[in-house]
Parts: sequence; C-alpha cells; structure tokens
Amino acid sequence: MHPGLTYPVVWYRLFWLCSLTMVFMTGLAGCGSAPLKEADGQADLMTASDEPESRKRARIRLELATSYFEQGQTTVALDELKQSLASDPNFMPAHNLRGLIYLRLNDLKLAEESFKRALTLAPRDGNVLHNYGWLLCQQNRYSDSSQAFVQALANPTYGARAKTWLTQGLCQIRAGQKIDAEYSLNRSLELDAANPITGYNLALLLYQRGELARAQFYVRRINNSELANAETLWLGMKIERRLNNTLALEQLASQLGKRFAQSKEFSAFQQGKFDE
Repeated sequence: MHPGLTYPVVWYRLFWLCSLTMVFMTGLAGCGSAPLKEADGQADLMTASDEPESRKRARIRLELATSYFEQGQTTVALDELKQSLASDPNFMPAHNLRGLIYLRLNDLKLAEESFKRALTLAPRDGNVLHNYGWLLCQQNRYSDSSQAFVQALANPTYGARAKTWLTQGLCQIRAGQKIDAEYSLNRSLELDAANPITGYNLALLLYQRGELARAQFYVRRINNSELANAETLWLGMKIERRLNNTLALEQLASQLGKRFAQSKEFSAFQQGKFDE
C-alpha cells in the first residue's frame, strides 16, 4: 500500500484486486464450483481432464484478460475477454470480468448487463453479487444494492465476506445510513481486524458522531503501523485536538510534516483548518 495515496483511492484499488482474484479463482474452478459427472451411478468431481476444449480456451483467455486488466490495459483485456466468450458464451467468470471492465469504463449499462448475465448462469455466486451490489451503489440504488450484498453474505461458501461487509458499510455511509454502516464496518473488522480502510472509515464515522474515545482507538491502531497515511494522521490529529491531547497532537503533526509535507492535510494543519 503506497503511503501517499488517500484511503478512498486505495480502497478502489483493493476492490478491483480482490474482485479480480475471485474472478481468476472462479475461472480456474469452472464457474464457482466443480461440477459433478456420473461414474458407475455415483457422482464424481469434474477434473481438468473432463473440461471441454471450448472451456479450456475460454479459461486461458480469461486469465490473460485478468492479467491485462490488473495492469490497467483495459482495451487489451476487453479484447481477450471477447475471445474468451467467443469460445464459451456461458462462461460465467468471463461475464463477471466483463462487468468489472465496463464498470471501470463507466459504462454502467453494459456493466449491469454483464453482471445480470453472470447471475443468470450462477445466481448465488457471492463474488458476482458483491460486484453487482457495488454497481447498484454507484447508481444510488441503495435498497437494491443492500439486497445484493445480503444475498452474497448468505452464501455459506462465499469467502470474501469481510470485503462485502466493508463495501456495504461504505454504501450505507453514502446513503446516510450511519447506524447500519457502523454495524457493517464492525462486522468487517471482526473478519479482518487489520484492514486499514475499514478501520479508518469506522473511526471517521465515530468522530463525526462525537464518539471520540472509540474513534481514537481505531485510528491509533492505523497510525501506529506502517499503513498510516496523510488522511489517517489528519483524522488522528483532529481527534486528539478535540480530546485536548496536546502531546499526541504534536507527535502526529510531526509525522504528517515529515512524511507528507506536500499533502492537502498538512496544508490544512498549517492554516489551522481543523473543522473544515
């Protein structure tokens, strides 16, 4: 994590990388779970030797598309993805990645079309539901977004629950549902206690509500680690100032000046703009 990036930017980066990791893993597994084949009347797991040639081609193209997308080569990724879907139009992970690509390109109509197609092929896939929920959040369709997140979390095999609780919490903040957001962020921290994005947003939420001691607890955990950045240090300074902890405020100000002298947060500190 680059210390010069603000947490909203970092969060978007983590969102894409987590989603892509799940796309890649799902692609290798074959639409989220290994299908069964019949052998002498008994069900058996489908292995690589059972995979049709069309699916193998689609999977290889998906892996290439994922790699290009992670590197920011969106157009090349989309071209590889088209070839993946040409090999196997029913390859669910390819439709999921297509949705992520169009979401990055801000073509929300095609992104939604892609996620809906993926959900037609795998209605309970937690990763697709998560991505679709985030798309709906971007459109301020908060009720539908919440429903998608709830469905993702209801899947007992879904492994990225902390990510979804975090995303739901951020969407609830956008919607002004701060009590619900606190619950969601707390649930995310229960599953991933070291996540600085979750900790920062929870601390900010508590600070805005005037719960200074609790906000101080969460932001201090970040600022006492290598994950501190200008935004977390500035929030910590605001909290310590409100709590009249002059020494702690000065220590944080020193860190902010030494590490992030060109940041807008340090500029605000120099101008005494604590309440803006």
